[in-house]
Amino acid sequence: MPHYNLALVVLGIAILGVAWLPSLLKKFPLSYPILFVGLGALVYALPLGLPSPDPVEHTGFLTHLTELCVTVALTGTGLKIDRKFSLVRWRIPLQLVLVLMIITIAVFAAVAWRVAGMLPASAVLLAAVLAPTDPVLAGDVQVGKPGEGGEDNVRFALTGEAGLNDGLAFPFVHLALVLLPIAALPLADRLLEWAWMDVLYRIVMGVAGGWLAGRVLSFLIFDLPHRVRISPEAYGFVALAVTLTAYGVTELLHGYGFLAVFVAAITLRRHERSHEYHTEMHEFTDQLERLLIVIILILFGGALVRGLLAPLTWGGVALGLFLVLILRPLAGLLTLARSRTSWPERLAISLFGIRGIGSFFYLAFALNERHFPDARELWATTGFTVLFSILLHGTLATPIMNWVDRYHGRPTVMEEEERALLEANKTD
Repeated sequence: MPHYNLALVVLGIAILGVAWLPSLLKKFPLSYPILFVGLGALVYALPLGLPSPDPVEHTGFLTHLTELCVTVALTGTGLKIDRKFSLVRWRIPLQLVLVLMIITIAVFAAVAWRVAGMLPASAVLLAAVLAPTDPVLAGDVQVGKPGEGGEDNVRFALTGEAGLNDGLAFPFVHLALVLLPIAALPLADRLLEWAWMDVLYRIVMGVAGGWLAGRVLSFLIFDLPHRVRISPEAYGFVALAVTLTAYGVTELLHGYGFLAVFVAAITLRRHERSHEYHTEMHEFTDQLERLLIVIILILFGGALVRGLLAPLTWGGVALGLFLVLILRPLAGLLTLARSRTSWPERLAISLFGIRGIGSFFYLAFALNERHFPDARELWATTGFTVLFSILLHGTLATPIMNWVDRYHGRPTVMEEEERALLEANKTD
């Protein structure tokens, strides 16, 4: 019981911090995830007898915790995008997902296998785990709240990429599972099943399930008679309903739930775009997402001081640095070479391939499904890469996004907020 009460105190302080710190840190080159990882490391460094944060020991629990966090984040990500979907308007995010992510996975897997000496299945798994841009920790470089407007190319591209790639990276996680040796079924047969089931069927079902869920919920919200329509006070619960329904139903049909949740949110966003419920739903998902982020980051900090990086090799360090500093930026610039974006925008988009909670989910999911002999080394490399990404991108997000805004003659986010505050004070 004392440990339980202590955990409540730590969690309460952390939640207070996540409610207060983001606005305070907007002026500084620092993001709040850095502080919460540090808080977790500090708390677990003390002899308090807290539960073990070892991800290998608690793979099942971590899978569901990170799964819920990413799912909620994807709903919020879809709801805050003002730009309507079309192949032309969404060309850059689609390029980042369908071209850049696949290039990243292929090159990283080849380097991890041939240069770092990893097993083929482990190399593919690590590539699939680390390739997606995280929708949870990338908030500082994404678009603002619904209806705010001003969706520049950088923020829209990174937001759309983060929403789409968490579902479309899943086939490569399944490919890693397929590559593990199974005596009962030849590799060629397993690859054929992977192609039609894990690539074709699951993606189609994810898109279709998300679109259908979005349409049904849009009908329940807007098209029912007023006397039976959902109350405005319940819009937050509607957001949660979108998340759980789209994800759960699609997963029951063996589709990709992450993709379905994002598509459902985008579909829902198309209806009554100026309605206040979009903002209220986004606010609810944002608060729930931050609550889950606090828990995960504290556990991550605790795992770091409890030996998560102990199995880390110099090869793992090199792979993480190669991905974040070389592969993602160069591949991003090549992918966007013929786009209509400016060079500063291409540089910013290519740099901010933020790794985070989604990587933890994919790795925990795979290790919960099958046994990988180098599981702890995979966790160490993933943990190092995510930690490096949190530190690097969390420090660079504010100054680089301000630089991009000033390059295009736009006021920065902080200047916009200060201007709005001055206008509000004049009105009062």
